[in-house]
This record gives sequence, C-alpha cells and structure tokens, in this order.
Amino acid sequence: MKVALVGATGMVGQVMLQVLEERNFPLTKLLLVASERSVGKKIPYKEKEVEVISMEEALNHKPKYAFFSAGGDTSLEWAPKFAAMGTVVIDNSSAWRMDPTKKLVVPEINAKSIEPEDRIIANPNCSTIQLVMALAPLHKKFKVKRVVVSTYQSITGTGVKAVEQLENEYEGKKGDMVYPYPIHRNALPHCDVFEENGYTKEEMKLIRETKKILSDDSIAVTATAVRIPVVGGHSESVNVQFENDFDLQSVRRELHNFPGIQLQDNPDVNLYPMPIYAEGKNEVFVGRLRKDDSQPNTLNMWIVADNLRKGAATNAIQIAEYLLKKEDLEKNWKKIL
Repeated sequence: MKVALVGATGMVGQVMLQVLEERNFPLTKLLLVASERSVGKKIPYKEKEVEVISMEEALNHKPKYAFFSAGGDTSLEWAPKFAAMGTVVIDNSSAWRMDPTKKLVVPEINAKSIEPEDRIIANPNCSTIQLVMALAPLHKKFKVKRVVVSTYQSITGTGVKAVEQLENEYEGKKGDMVYPYPIHRNALPHCDVFEENGYTKEEMKLIRETKKILSDDSIAVTATAVRIPVVGGHSESVNVQFENDFDLQSVRRELHNFPGIQLQDNPDVNLYPMPIYAEGKNEVFVGRLRKDDSQPNTLNMWIVADNLRKGAATNAIQIAEYLLKKEDLEKNWKKIL
C-alpha cells in the first residue's frame, strides 16, 4: 500500500512520520513529498532513509492515501488531482474544512459519516479538535447550548520559524520575527489574521468547525485565541452551557468513557492538564471540572492536547486507520456471505 506524505519536511510532517512509525501503519511504500528545493533530500523512517520526491512523481505512483500538510494553496491545487487518481486525500489545511461537499472528521466523533465516494477528507483545526473531543460526549448527554472558549496556544502551531523566534528571544539574539511582537514572556491575543468582524481566522475556525463536526448549527460559540510562549501543546479554558442540568459525577463518567480522552481532575493532589505533560502524547486531557454558579446548567473545564499530534498528525492518521479497518470488515463480510 503506497502512502504519500505531502509537506514531509514541515513540523506536522515530521510528527506524522513519528506517528506512522509508532502506530506501525501498514504501508508498503512511503512517498515523501516537499517543495522543489527539498527534492532529493533524505529523511529517516524506520531505520531507513527515504528520498524526497516531487508532487508530480508522487501523483504518478497513485498512492492509496495522501496526507497533505503543506498549506491551503497546495491542497487546493493538488488534492483534486490525487483524488481524481483514486487516492484518498486527508488534508490538514483549512482549504476544504468548510466546503459543504467535504467531510470534516474527528474519528471518535463522526468517522461513520465518511462515504466510499469521499476522496478528500478534511482534518479540523488543532484547537477545534481538542475542543470537540471534550464537547461531543457531553453534547450527546446534556445537549450543548452555548460555548465560550479562550485558547492558550503553543507557538508550534505557527511553525518552526516561531520556535526559532522564541529561542532567539530567550537567548537574547536578534532574528526574524514571525509575530508582530516578541513572544518570550508575552501573550499575543492574535492567532492568524483579523477578519472584518474583529475576530481572527483562528477564532472563526473554532466557531464554524465546532458546529460542523457536532452537526448542530444551533450551538452558539464564541472564541478568543491567544498565542503563548509554550511548546508542548494548546490549552483551552471552556465555559459550556447545556440545555439540561447535570452533576459533575455524570460529566466525569461521560468524559472518562469517551475514547481518546484522559481525565485529569483531582485538585486535591494538584492533578490537572498541562502542556508540559501533553507534549508527545495522542490523548486529549480534560480537568478543572466545576459548575459555573453564575448561571444554570453551565460547566467550566480546562482542555489540553499536543497540537501537532491529536491536533494534526495523529487525527489524520486515525482517519486512514478507520478507513482501513472498515475496508477489512467489508472484505470479511463478503467472504462470509
């Protein structure tokens, strides 16, 4: 089974390679794709070195799956070309997320919505993924009415140049500025570009994608996205109002039983989610659960996840794993019948 990884030299691409290896994804040939200046470069995978090839060469191989993590423009141009060859494209950019003809998938929530004819599948925004992972079981049980989310986002969400900016500032060196202000010892209420309504694109992704993934446009969502000088992952302070009343024991039970969530909620021993512990892990961590006494049926919680893993690479690979499992089940049923 041939698998293409487009954007192999980027931060998400490098994490995808790690996750593919860790999960022993059953590929037979790995096609690493990057920009023309990286063609010919060799990247280690499973104690071997794989040479980076061009987009055209990868397309000619007709891979079964193609993981795209090379930006929206690249996805808009090339994803349809791969899809036309029969490849299933799992795209990590924002290019297809709000396209009504494309599925926006978090496997634990809505993988069953994927149809055989879906050849381009969108991977949600990193902040959205961890938010809906915590909301989904609670929405099913208590029905979410309104969400107020404030994010504290890792610089890794911006890319390697943001990491370099932080390192330079920490060491007192001059260098390229990815952000309009220093990020070291600072917090920037500015993730992505500002839209006409005063919200940033990142904030609007949280608003729009949450409704699409949960298949409920009635949910009211408002967001403030903040960039902070951490590396391990994104954190979110979330205030959720439900249609129905709840008790904390039931909330803990629903979260504990939901696949992919790890509950860390014991303030008596200072147990709560933090990016320093989420880094390198695939789970979404939820804690600081408490009732909001200022209004009825409202919950406060704190959500943390590694944005390069479950927020990007791991989620994309889980989509492909789901499709492979579904394919195997269908083959076995045909043999039985």
